[in-house]
Amino acid sequence: MQITSWNVNSLKVRLPQVQTFLEKFQPDLLCLQETKLPDDRFPTDHLREQGYAALYHGQSAYNGVAMLSRAPLADPECGFADGEAEPQARLCAATCASVRVVNVYVPNGQALDSDKYAFKLRWLAALREYLRDALARWPRLVVLGDFNIAPGDGDVFDAAAWGEDILCSPAERAALTALEDLGFVDAYRALNPDGREFTWWDYRAASFRRNRGLRIDLILVSTALWPQVRQVLVHREERGAERPSDHAPVSLFLESTP
Repeated sequence: MQITSWNVNSLKVRLPQVQTFLEKFQPDLLCLQETKLPDDRFPTDHLREQGYAALYHGQSAYNGVAMLSRAPLADPECGFADGEAEPQARLCAATCASVRVVNVYVPNGQALDSDKYAFKLRWLAALREYLRDALARWPRLVVLGDFNIAPGDGDVFDAAAWGEDILCSPAERAALTALEDLGFVDAYRALNPDGREFTWWDYRAASFRRNRGLRIDLILVSTALWPQVRQVLVHREERGAERPSDHAPVSLFLESTP
């Protein structure tokens, strides 16, 4: 079973790349972030022709998440139960082949002295409560997406230069650790203790060519599901495509579920 996460930075712009990716790799589930599309403009017909049903939670020009699945999606959810905690389209969830998947687009935060940074920390706290309840209902749980947090210094091209700025601040990393402490494993890091692969590269300063990136697209796997994990693959080549997203897709491979 292949589950893939990809911040596409506008599905309208990147739809041809997404369709090519689906044809080439045929993931069982593709979770998208930053789709930037209202629900009434989501390309359901195009994706249905490729054999994928869609769950989407969109917002015009900003945010937006979606799940594209070859199998039926059960118990779909969009947003937190408390709508006040999430006025933006940043979360959707469903069960696919007995695995519960939560797809998130964590706020960027902009700057440490910004109101958006405070909102990011509140959003992460709300996500922790959401996941605590989800784990109780669905022990076989995957949480993936663009977390906008580099977990450790090994996930930053130059940790000394980046320091404790946005995406690497102690409060952001502590919030991520609090999520993991619920009973999750950072799948890439667990499989690659010394790995130096990144998932995001700025469009500026030839960052991709120089490999000046960060690993901020994460896949957290519950301890109950962890024994089925076999591989995590960063599709770096997609970042080098024509008119690419600034993120590369990341795939989780599981043994077949019962």
